[in-house]
Amino acid sequence: MRYVVTGGTGFIGRRIVSEILAKHDDGEVWVLVRRESLSRFERLAVDWGERVKPLVGDLTSADLGLTDADVAQLGSVDHVVHCGAVYDITADDESQRAANVDGTKAVVDLASRVGATLHHLSSIAVAGTFPGVFTEDDFDVAQDLPTPYHQTKFEAEMLVRAAPGLRYRIYRPAVVVGDSRTGEMDKVDGPYYFFGLLAKLAALPRYTPIMLPDTGRTNVVPVDYVAQAVVAIMHVPDRDGQTFHLTAPKSMGLKHIYRGVAKEAGLPPLRGSLPGSLAAPVLAATGRAKVLRNMAATQLGIPAEVLDVVALAPTFTSDNAVEALQGTGIRVPEFASYAPRLWRYWARHLDPDRARRDDPAGALVGRHVVITGASSGIGRASAIAVAERGGRVFALARNAEALDELVAEIRDAGGEAYAFTCDVTDSASVEHTVKDILGRFGHVDYLVNNAGRSIRRSVSASTDRLHDYERVMAVNYFGSVRMVLALLPHWRARRFGHVVNVSSAGVQASSPKYSAYVPSKAALDSFAEVVGSETLSDHITFTSIHMPLVKTPMIAPSRKLNPMPAITADHAAAMVIRGLVDKPARIDTPVGTLAEVGHYVAPGLSRRILHQLYLGYPDSPAARGVATPSDDRTGHPPARRPRRPARVLGPGLVHLRTPGPIKRAVRLVPGVHW
Repeated sequence: MRYVVTGGTGFIGRRIVSEILAKHDDGEVWVLVRRESLSRFERLAVDWGERVKPLVGDLTSADLGLTDADVAQLGSVDHVVHCGAVYDITADDESQRAANVDGTKAVVDLASRVGATLHHLSSIAVAGTFPGVFTEDDFDVAQDLPTPYHQTKFEAEMLVRAAPGLRYRIYRPAVVVGDSRTGEMDKVDGPYYFFGLLAKLAALPRYTPIMLPDTGRTNVVPVDYVAQAVVAIMHVPDRDGQTFHLTAPKSMGLKHIYRGVAKEAGLPPLRGSLPGSLAAPVLAATGRAKVLRNMAATQLGIPAEVLDVVALAPTFTSDNAVEALQGTGIRVPEFASYAPRLWRYWARHLDPDRARRDDPAGALVGRHVVITGASSGIGRASAIAVAERGGRVFALARNAEALDELVAEIRDAGGEAYAFTCDVTDSASVEHTVKDILGRFGHVDYLVNNAGRSIRRSVSASTDRLHDYERVMAVNYFGSVRMVLALLPHWRARRFGHVVNVSSAGVQASSPKYSAYVPSKAALDSFAEVVGSETLSDHITFTSIHMPLVKTPMIAPSRKLNPMPAITADHAAAMVIRGLVDKPARIDTPVGTLAEVGHYVAPGLSRRILHQLYLGYPDSPAARGVATPSDDRTGHPPARRPRRPARVLGPGLVHLRTPGPIKRAVRLVPGVHW
């Protein structure tokens, strides 16, 4: 026999092709495939063998994009199996109409031209909101069709029924879930939309009394049953013109789904059911209440469109299908028998939040961390600290030689790191670097915006030096923003990403002499706060560390003129690690918080203190035209190689991870983290 299959590389179609090959040794299958999907076909054809051939065309093109020569090469065709469609309740009307209606019309024409029997995969969606028993003989019973998906599937089936002289058989699957043997599924659909919500319940104690409303009944079948049933029924004689419901004997509600996956998902036991009337007003909401309902559903990862059709109104009989499958041993398995496999596959491959799950061995184990300014100072110490905790470090800086030394040190200690020469002030350099990282390593979890430039110069000495402000903003603000924007589309697709911005305690104190540096960091703080409020649903978050003075080459010109003692780079790295692991919105210091409070409660006094600091705290030597001692001929202070942090990441991390009573008390105040 000879077959033509549309949608043959899709979730249902590829299984139907495999089933045909397994059950009919003499079968030859032509698969309609778009030119851009030929690579997928070729991968599948490795298992299919030479009996499957590509038929290059497009479901949304006129005549399927096939020429007369293409049709002629098919020769005599026995069966055309039409699986191609948009199976997505959330898709727009235009794309569904192009594939589901116009595509079906073109397939009907092809089946008529080659004289084949058309096997059309419709859907129980054609029943719409019919409030009763919907039989296989029912079709147009004045039902409402609430979404474009329902409407286009109804119109497609109507085209098949109305085609003159066409031999056809129609199959109406219920909601198709993953393979009952492997759990494999290709997308989130049907009950999978609620798996994310159930996963959140797994964090509750086992003794939590869980009670769910008895509402939202649905009907699901595994994809392997659908493929087996279609191939079996299409070869049963004398069944043309009939419709077959591929449905489970009983519909089920949310509580049945819960019980089916509870053990595998680690959910608390279900203690009972609540009346369906409690959920009915939410599902039937209109006007402003519906807007609020949809906003809440979106936050939970449930498309708003799903709530309008979550309750399946009709019940379905399947007498024709049961009769046609007699003696084959093909039947719908009990949901509870394969539900754990569905959950297991979803958790590993489809959970939109799976990237957020930490490795049990440690929060940074296996994480991909980009660190800018990694050649020295805080960046270098942070890179070593991340690697020691099992993270994969992507170290960025302009100094390639220093990066190579860093990578060698990390690898000698058993860590994993890679160097990328990158100038964050150059858009082309950033774009190239990010593409290189994603192309080679697949994903990025965290970004540490550490690259920075500092200038200590009073504004009275800067009136002819606008370039100082521009070059500081170029690195501290625009460089960091450039990195975030480059990674944001990738993070949105993964529904996870976290940024640690190394800011300054000077932002809280409004430190004098830093009119170029402090505003650049303040701008970055504001950027993180604004963008963080927009990306909350995408699980893309930000931490701003208001870092005190750190002993790095950047502050070396100040020597002993700094107003406060500086912390070590190891201590600063510990703060960065905490930002990556705990992800607070900001990490401050006691002095910074005190200064910030002073601006509110005693603004006049605060300004006087800062002015006295301005008067007693000189400009940098460079601003005063004073040369600084140096061991080289560049005029720059010698850059000391920071001490490699201990395996415990130094006393700084221990201090931060085990805070004293004062720090523990302070952390009770929302938003204050020392």
